[in-house]
Amino acid sequence: MTDLVVESVRTGTVQLPETDLDARLEGHRRELTAYAYRMLGSAFEAEDAVQETLLRAWRGFDRFEGRSELRSWLYRICTNVCLTMLKARQRRALPIDLGPAGSAAGPLGAPLPETAWIEPIPDDRVMAANADPADVAVARESIRLAFVAALQHLPPRQRAVLILREVLRWRATEVAELLNTSVASVNSALQRARASMAAANVADSGPAEPMDVQQQALLARYVDAFERYDMDALTSLLHQDAKWSMPPFELWLQTHEDVRRWCLGPGIGCNGSRLVPTMANGLPAFGQYKPAAGGGYEPWSLQVLDISGDRIAGITFFLDTARMFPLFGLPPRLGS
Repeated sequence: MTDLVVESVRTGTVQLPETDLDARLEGHRRELTAYAYRMLGSAFEAEDAVQETLLRAWRGFDRFEGRSELRSWLYRICTNVCLTMLKARQRRALPIDLGPAGSAAGPLGAPLPETAWIEPIPDDRVMAANADPADVAVARESIRLAFVAALQHLPPRQRAVLILREVLRWRATEVAELLNTSVASVNSALQRARASMAAANVADSGPAEPMDVQQQALLARYVDAFERYDMDALTSLLHQDAKWSMPPFELWLQTHEDVRRWCLGPGIGCNGSRLVPTMANGLPAFGQYKPAAGGGYEPWSLQVLDISGDRIAGITFFLDTARMFPLFGLPPRLGS
């Protein structure tokens, strides 16, 4: 390919004619995106990494010669791309990773750049609708925001080892070959990674079960309470220690009193909002639209809810709607 065509493929402005190789490579896009997302903590960076991976594979396929499985080869390329992207880059996090809970009476503070935050990813970018339910359950658990945030505490190579061994269930010999290292080194890295994840008090707890009838009813009550802006009803659905955060701001809240004071104080502009359901990180999510000055409703946040038992354990409000809503296929505004 010419340099112009290569750049066009990279940016998505030109589509190459479909070939058997193109189809084979595209068949791995979703699982590679899930892997890159766990590595990088950003849906946009994950898509860039996978696009670069497939481009390198397309250009270098004549040198591949089937020396290993195509899938393993693509994971090797993707791992190298991710490791390069992670060099000299700060760790992405969630607000709860940066300090203690704040108060609704305190200042909101200045927003941090988007590169500081774990970003959500749509379920359909990382999980096939027709996949085996057991595989979907494991995938949902291992892309949850808290788990992805915990992964970012690990050095990049340890992160890759943990994902490949614990999430994707690769054998130690396969991981050693991919990383061009020894089985002993892989096992040692895995042991250190497990210890770090345990210290962070976050682990891949196994397959995530689909929401039951009780939890679906909980979501319906949440939508009703939020759209009516009934703070008594809304806080009654939260665990006592539920976390309420709003990237790109560091401030996060935890008590029912602070949530109520925030919503009825600085957040009063959300009164009368409408919620549009979606799914993010294996969790229920909503596009939130608040009343617009000229009528109708304008984007305000992408809400991602974490449900534990019969209550909501946390809500993360991602405020960068200019980037998030197109990613999730949410409309740019709602009519009256």
